Amino acid sequence: MEDTAKYLIHADFVADGVIERSDVVGAVFGQTEGLLGDELELRDLQESSKLGRIDVEVTSTGGQSQGTITIASSLDRVETATLAAALEAIERIGPSQASVEIQRIEDVRAAKRREVVERAKELLATAFDEQVMDSRAILEEVRESIRVEDIIEYEGLPAGPRVEASDAVIVVEGRADVRNLLRYGIKNAIAVEGTDVPEPVAELTVDRTATAFLDGDRGGELIREELMQVGDLDYVALSPPDRSVEDLSRHEVHTALQEKIPVEALEVRPSEEAGDSPAETLRGSTQTRDNAEAVAMSAEAGSVAEVPSGDTSERVEETAEQTEAETLADHVSRVAGTDTIRILDDQFETLGTGDASDAQSLVEEAGTTAATVIMDGTVNQKSLDAAAERGISRVYATDQGDIVKQPATVRIRSLDEF
Repeated sequence: MEDTAKYLIHADFVADGVIERSDVVGAVFGQTEGLLGDELELRDLQESSKLGRIDVEVTSTGGQSQGTITIASSLDRVETATLAAALEAIERIGPSQASVEIQRIEDVRAAKRREVVERAKELLATAFDEQVMDSRAILEEVRESIRVEDIIEYEGLPAGPRVEASDAVIVVEGRADVRNLLRYGIKNAIAVEGTDVPEPVAELTVDRTATAFLDGDRGGELIREELMQVGDLDYVALSPPDRSVEDLSRHEVHTALQEKIPVEALEVRPSEEAGDSPAETLRGSTQTRDNAEAVAMSAEAGSVAEVPSGDTSERVEETAEQTEAETLADHVSRVAGTDTIRILDDQFETLGTGDASDAQSLVEEAGTTAATVIMDGTVNQKSLDAAAERGISRVYATDQGDIVKQPATVRIRSLDEF
């Protein structure tokens, strides 16, 4: 009956004595019998499943009883209202004087409609997130597919399409590394395809600005050492420790290339003599790198351009700004591709981490010092509203859901911008 009920009759009663549930049910049947005619006889309506069971809750305190009566009805509005009015004709319950008052008649279908509407709103906000692509995302996907298809064979080795024409060349380990650099617009890479440097690669490094961009492991060190012997290497760039070039994000690739170190800085390695590995020595050569000529990499053309050294005080300020930016970028790189979320304060200190699916609750639990949210997932309206309420000014995410109202105090940026 509950599944087919259209209305729920809710009534309150008060009795001047101690009564039980059976007394209430008996009064409902007994004192409404014959009152409304045969068509609205309660027992007959129950037998025909037009009326549900009579639910009663009763409590007794101080010699007086009170409670509620609930009856499910599948009758029409007029019949239900008439039946409800008949309940107020009850004057006695058990041995006690009593009164019954109808509180409300609830439209079950209206309540279900409200639930349907609320659920539909949730589905609109979440269920279509992964299926919706804006024009920018579509164009970027097409561009990436074209870049991947641009891999050519140079002397039998996988390479980018500009490796022959460019004044600079980037030497990587394998085809997957070339593919990843192409994805980010770098078209002048060539792979050695093993730990032995092929002769065509060595020849390319002779009359061009050559950069070795290798994995931060033992294999990368061996390839670099051989390149320095058989080729004419100019710069060395390393991926983060225990990371492969093929797995790096856009920001990590460009950061590694921009921070490449002149090969002359490796010719004298006091740290290595003390027991450090070449990779550790390379990463620790900060003084030599400060004295080296600053170089900027052009991602699209794949060429190298010189950057003036400038005034010392200006370089100090620029270094401080770069350090702060790299701190935020480091957080972004650690979150990207992990389906996680990270909440930072205005000093880029981590306040909380968790799964991106729990973004709303994690943001709601953030303290008043939270300033930045980085999430590998889709930011929706609820998470954005929670961020605005807690004074968070920046949200970095892989995508945006259906944002109906953009808070003026919160700026949304894409992780791909890094």
